[in-house]
Amino acid sequence: MSILNIGTRALQANQVALQTAGNNIANVNTPGYSRQTVVMQTVEGQFTGGGYIGKGVDVSTIKRNFDQFLTTQSTLASSTQAADTVRSNYLSQLEGLFPGGASGLGASINNTLNAFSDVASAPTDLTARTVVLTSVDETAARIRSASKQLDDLQGGVSQTLSQNVDAINSLAKSIADVNGSIARATGSGQPPNDLLDRRDQLVRDLNQYVQTTSIPADDGTVGVFIGGSQPLVLGTTVSPVSLVQDFGGGPVNNKLAINRNGSQIMLDENTLGGGSVPGLLRFQNTDLVEGRNLLGRLTMAVTTEINNQQALGLDLDGNVGGNIFSPTTFSSQNVLTPTSPAQLNTGTASLTLSISDTSQFAASDYEVAFSGPAAGTITRRSDGLVVAFPQVPPTIAPILATLDGINVVNSAGVAAAGDRFLLKPFATSATTVSREFSTPRGLAVASPVVGQMGSANTGSLQQTSLVARSNPPSIAPVVLTFTGANSYTRSDELPFPNTTSYAYTPGVPIEGTEPVTTPLSQWSLTLQGSPKPGDTFTVSNSKVLDAAGTIDLKLNSGNATAIMNLRDKPMFDGAVLSDGYAGLIAQIGIRAQSATNAAQVSTSIAGNLETARTGVSGVNLDEEAAKLLQYQQAYQASAKTIQIAQSIFDTLLQTISR
Repeated sequence: MSILNIGTRALQANQVALQTAGNNIANVNTPGYSRQTVVMQTVEGQFTGGGYIGKGVDVSTIKRNFDQFLTTQSTLASSTQAADTVRSNYLSQLEGLFPGGASGLGASINNTLNAFSDVASAPTDLTARTVVLTSVDETAARIRSASKQLDDLQGGVSQTLSQNVDAINSLAKSIADVNGSIARATGSGQPPNDLLDRRDQLVRDLNQYVQTTSIPADDGTVGVFIGGSQPLVLGTTVSPVSLVQDFGGGPVNNKLAINRNGSQIMLDENTLGGGSVPGLLRFQNTDLVEGRNLLGRLTMAVTTEINNQQALGLDLDGNVGGNIFSPTTFSSQNVLTPTSPAQLNTGTASLTLSISDTSQFAASDYEVAFSGPAAGTITRRSDGLVVAFPQVPPTIAPILATLDGINVVNSAGVAAAGDRFLLKPFATSATTVSREFSTPRGLAVASPVVGQMGSANTGSLQQTSLVARSNPPSIAPVVLTFTGANSYTRSDELPFPNTTSYAYTPGVPIEGTEPVTTPLSQWSLTLQGSPKPGDTFTVSNSKVLDAAGTIDLKLNSGNATAIMNLRDKPMFDGAVLSDGYAGLIAQIGIRAQSATNAAQVSTSIAGNLETARTGVSGVNLDEEAAKLLQYQQAYQASAKTIQIAQSIFDTLLQTISR
C-alpha cells in the first residue's frame, strides 16, 4: 500500500532528522564542528486521472552549515592575532629585562660617573677611589646580567620556534591524510561532513602557526600554500618546513624554509603573514636584535668614553691612566667572512671595524655588498639607509667607508664583485665587559695639563675648562698674552717673536695646536670674561718635579671632573650620555606598546569574525531542542500513519476472507 510506504519513508526521514539534531547537540563543544541540517525532498508523485498523488519524502542529503568566506576571514584574522600576540608577549619580556629606577642599568652608570665628584673633591682619598671602583664593578655586572638575560630570552625563542615548526609539519601531514580520505569518500556522491570539518579545523590550527592560502582541487582535496605561493600540501604530498640560518646571522637569526623536491627554498619573512612563527621570527630578527644592539651600543659608547678620558689623566704615581673597563672592541665574530657557513664570497677580503666617533653610533647591523675590489654599498639594516663607497671625500686606505661613527676596514685580501659581509658591531660588546683593574691608586684623576692666571692680571678673565686632548701632552709652557679685549698672542708661535694676533671670543675653545689639527691633540682651553692688555694665562704640563725631585699631583683632579662631565656629553641620537639608558628603555617601550595595541586590535577583529562564523556554523542548543520536539512529533505522526495503514490493511484482509 502506498500509504504504508509514505509512512515508512516519513518515519525513516524523521528518524535521520532526530539523529542529526542529537548529533548537533552532542558536538556543541567540539572544536571545528559545523552544525548539520537534514535536507528533505518530496518523492515524485504518481500520475492518476485525478492528478498526482504524493508518495512521501526522502532524505536528499545532510548539509553542513558552512560559509567559506566567513571561515576564511576568521582563519586569517586568527592567524594575525596569533602573530601579534606572541610578539607582544615576548616584547613585554624584553621590556622587563631593562628596568628603570635604582635597580636599572642607567642608575648604575650615573652612579659611577657621580662617584668621581668625591674623588674630584679629595683626589688622594683612597676610600673615595674605592667607591668608584665598586660602582664600576656594579655597572659591569649589570651589563653582563642584561646580556645574559637576552641570551636566555633568545634560547626560549629558539626552542619555541623549533616546536612550532614541528607542529606545522605534523598538521600538514594530518591535512594530507584527511585529503586522501576525502578524495576517496567524495566518490559516494555525498559530502563527508565530518572529514571536511576535521580538515577545516586542521587548517585553522595550522594558521595559528603560519598563515596559509587554501585552493580546492576537483577531487575534493585542497592545496595549502604558505609564503605567498609555496605549496605546503598538495593533495596527499607534504613539503616540510625547517628553520635555516639567515645570511651571516648565525643561530640567532633564522628564516623559514620549505623543502621541496630535494631543494631548500628560503621564504621571505614579509610574505609569511600571520601566525606565531612569523611573529617569533619578527621578534627574534628585528626586536631582539635591536634590544641587543641598543645594549651593545650603550656599553661600547660608555665604556669607550670613560676609558678614553681615563687615558687622558695621570694616576697617583704619575702614570698614564689605564682602562677602567675592559675594552669592548669589535671582534672578528661580528663579521661574515668567506669561511662562514654562508659560503657566499669568492674574494679573499676580510673586514674589520674601528671606532671613529662614539657619539654617532646607531643601534644597527650593517650589510656590505661589493661591486668591485674597493667599491660597493653599505646598508644600515635598522632603516635600510644605503651609503656608497668609496666615499667623497675619500677615506684613507684601508678604510673603505665611515658610517655612524664606525670605520669599515679591509684588513686583508681583495674583495670580488658580489661579495657580501654582515657587520654586527654591537652584538657581543656587552657579553664580557668587566672592571679592568682593582687598585684605587690606578684611577687617573689628575689632568696632565694645568692652567694658571697671571698674577698681575687686571681684567675679568676666568678659566671655564682646560682638558687634555692627548697624554702626555709633551709641551713646554704656553703663555697667552692678551693684547686687548678680543686678541692675544702665543709664546709657542713659530718663528719668534710671537707677534701674530689671534682672535679671542669668550666661551670659544682655544686649541693647543695651532693651526688646529685633526684629530685634535695637546689640550683645549675655554675662557670667559674680558681681559685687559697685558693679562696672561699659562698652560703647562702638570707632571713636574717639586723641590725634592718627586711628582706632586695631590691637588690636581682635573681629569676626575672631566670624567664626571661625560654625563652631559651628547651621545645617543643627540641625547646626553646620562640619558642613554632612558633612550634605550623608551625605544623598546615604544615597540612593546605598539605591539600591545596591535594585539588588542587583532584580537578584537578575530573575535568579531569568529562570532560571525559560529553564527552560521555553530550549534544553538535552544534551536536544536526545538527541532527535537518538531522531529519527535513528526516521527510520532509518521508512526501513526503506519499504524493506520496497518489497520486499513487488516480490515481489507478481513473483508476479503469473508
